[in-house]
Amino acid sequence: MAISLTDSAADRVRTHLLKRGAGLGLRVGIKKTGCSGFAYVVNYADEILPDDAVFEASGVKVIVDRDSLSLIDGTIVDFVKEGLNEAFRFQNPKAKGECGCGESFNI
Repeated sequence: MAISLTDSAADRVRTHLLKRGAGLGLRVGIKKTGCSGFAYVVNYADEILPDDAVFEASGVKVIVDRDSLSLIDGTIVDFVKEGLNEAFRFQNPKAKGECGCGESFNI
C-alpha cells in the first residue's frame, strides 16, 4: 500500500512547510461528499496519529488515515499550475469515475 507524490507535489509541500515553519508532511484523506460520492481532503500534518499510515515520497512524508487508505491506495498526487489556478490533482487507480471538476470520485 502506498500513496506517492510527483516531484512537483513534493516541491510544493516542502515549500509550504518551510513557509509555515512547522509540519511533518502532507495529510491526504477522503470524506463522503461531492457529486460523485467521495472528495479528497488535503492538509499539512502537524502530528501522526496511532491509526495513520506514513509513506515517504521524494523526501516528503505523506500521512493517511487507515480508513481513507483503502480507497486511495496507489494514488499519485500531483501539483499543477494552469494559468492563475494551481491545485493538487489525484490519479487514483481505484476511482471508477470523477465529477467534471475533479474534486470528487466514486469507486
